[in-house]
Parts: sequence; C-alpha cells; structure tokens
Amino acid sequence: MNRYNAEGYIDLTAYEALSRIEREERRAKKAAAYRPLVYICSPYSHGCINDNIENARRYSRFAVDTHYVPIAPHLLFPQFMDDSLGEDRQTAMFMNLVLLSKCAQLWVFGSVRSEGVQQEIKWAKRRHMTIRYFTEELEEIE
Repeated sequence: MNRYNAEGYIDLTAYEALSRIEREERRAKKAAAYRPLVYICSPYSHGCINDNIENARRYSRFAVDTHYVPIAPHLLFPQFMDDSLGEDRQTAMFMNLVLLSKCAQLWVFGSVRSEGVQQEIKWAKRRHMTIRYFTEELEEIE
C-alpha cells in the first residue's frame, strides 16, 4: 500500500481507506478459515455396531461439509480398546469427556439415547456447552 498517489503527492485519505479495506479482507479470510471443534455424539454399541459406525462417519462428514472439525471418539477408540471390558469402557468414557471439553459444541444425532450418549449430554449441560440435536437424516431439531 502506497501513501502517494499517481502524481507523487501524499494522499492519506485514500491510503487509509484502502488500508481499512485490506484489513477487513484479511479478517474475513481468517474468519472463513476458522472451523470450531464439534463433538459427534451418537450410539456405538446400542444396536448394530456396523450401522452405528457408518452413521458416525456420515455425521462426521456432515460436520466437515458445514465447516466444523468433527471429533468422533467412537470411531477412534474401538480401534485399540474393547468397549465390552469394564476398565476399557471407563477409560474410554473418561477420554471422551476430555475430548468433549476441548470442543465448542456437542452435536447429538438420532433418536436413540444410549447410556454413553446420555452421559455425554449430561456432562455438556453441566459445562453449559452448546448442544445441537439432529435427526439421522441430518436435520436439526429443537
């Protein structure tokens, strides 16, 4: 940005106006690049696990498509932990809450509220987090 006009004279009015436009463009670009973390909450072991995994993948893709960063622990932790073991289950729930505390929002999908889903909702409410509810068809409710 140059303070001088085409004839070589100082033109502070034009300089200041163009500088403000440039700053606003930078701010808008940063805001567009910002993607908050959202915790994807849906059943894992209630019902058909394979269907639940596919649903969690779809919900995560929905978050990405709407400019959020999804955190779906039930897609990650079962890779190396056994949900049926009491100790692993407790450890996984603890880690879920750690991850949930890093997120801006909790997104709850579907009408089934498993024990784990209920615990995560309860914990998010205690922390006064934004909770959004969606149908299995990705339509927001409430």
